[in-house]
Amino acid sequence: MTYELAREAFAEWGIDTEAALATLATIPISMHCWQGDDVRGFERATGTSGGGIQATGNHPGRARTPEELRADLDFAYSMIPGKHRLNLHAFYLDTDETPDRDEIEFRHFTPWVDWAREQDVKLDFNPTFFAHTKADDNLTLSHPDQGIRDFWIEHGKRCREIAAQMGAAQGGEVVNNIWVPDGSKDNPVDRMGARRRLEASLDAMLAPAHDKAHLLDAVECKLFGIGVEAMTVGSHEFYMGYAIRNQTALCLDMGHFHPTENVADKLTAVALSVQDILLHVSRPMRWDSDHVILLDDSIRAMAQEIVFSDLLARMRIGLDFFDATISRTAAWVIGVRNMQKALLEALLMPHERLRAAETGLNFTTRLTLTEEFKSLPHGVIWSEFCARANRPTGTRLIGALDEYQRTVSERK
Repeated sequence: MTYELAREAFAEWGIDTEAALATLATIPISMHCWQGDDVRGFERATGTSGGGIQATGNHPGRARTPEELRADLDFAYSMIPGKHRLNLHAFYLDTDETPDRDEIEFRHFTPWVDWAREQDVKLDFNPTFFAHTKADDNLTLSHPDQGIRDFWIEHGKRCREIAAQMGAAQGGEVVNNIWVPDGSKDNPVDRMGARRRLEASLDAMLAPAHDKAHLLDAVECKLFGIGVEAMTVGSHEFYMGYAIRNQTALCLDMGHFHPTENVADKLTAVALSVQDILLHVSRPMRWDSDHVILLDDSIRAMAQEIVFSDLLARMRIGLDFFDATISRTAAWVIGVRNMQKALLEALLMPHERLRAAETGLNFTTRLTLTEEFKSLPHGVIWSEFCARANRPTGTRLIGALDEYQRTVSERK
């Protein structure tokens, strides 16, 4: 089917495909750097993998240097239509120096800033509260040891300063997302003490003022993880309350809840109390295992909630998965494009007719509309979006991904 025929098919439902394509072109996805090297980072000083972060698999082609990672990113962006962002973790610094986490400065990231400017990519940032000897207890900002807490508070302050300078350099906002692994493997007896320490540490870390045009702080909750099965200090309720009280953004990671929870349902619930929402799109499989996202019902539901509730202007959408069993560059491309496809499908739905049916308690019409909509030629509209951006689809995409993987498979 040609685009014009598909456009007519949607027009019969009162849907303007050109308007949908124009809106989709304005939605950036923040691609996560840590998929490209299995969450190892580029610190020259050695640490340990404290915090329960791990990527499984040994597929050839892992990026070993900042230059290799940037080359892989360049390729991935060349396969994705639209203008997007890069989510950079603090332990991906690019320098010959060996600063500890509480010593990092903006200059340690200037190669990334220069690359982003050249590639017309905007940056986001994250403190790294894991993979360090001072995180081996699975405690950082809530650690009983004041010295360890002070170390991580200083790290967080420096990351906020770096993010603000990145924002000034790129002339816009940088999202600085704060996630800590703190928790307990077995049942604790003093949850309140740990949470009071986390709250006080966050208060100290967030105390320095920065231009909000350049820095948006976000806090990220989690249900559980390896080594913290019994209690995570920074739970959803903890961070939702903290974000409301302190007017930070709230990060909802799709892998950080019970597998049966509908994370899409949470968006409008928190949007009534929190101005800015950061979404980490992931696919949990039985737990927070961070699989590459599929174009499945959970992703479609998320996109529909964002679009139907008019939350696009308040959302920052990023990816968060790491799979070392497949081509890492292909994982990026598949993930971003699937999020874009879900958003496009949501933009192509008959919003007003569906809303009118629901308001009128006509649930039969609502169900009929949603089911008939699934048969419309969304793929043709997506192919048109890619063609206008000179991005491949179908066998051309598979061929390009396979060819690039062959060029990087010799990395040891």
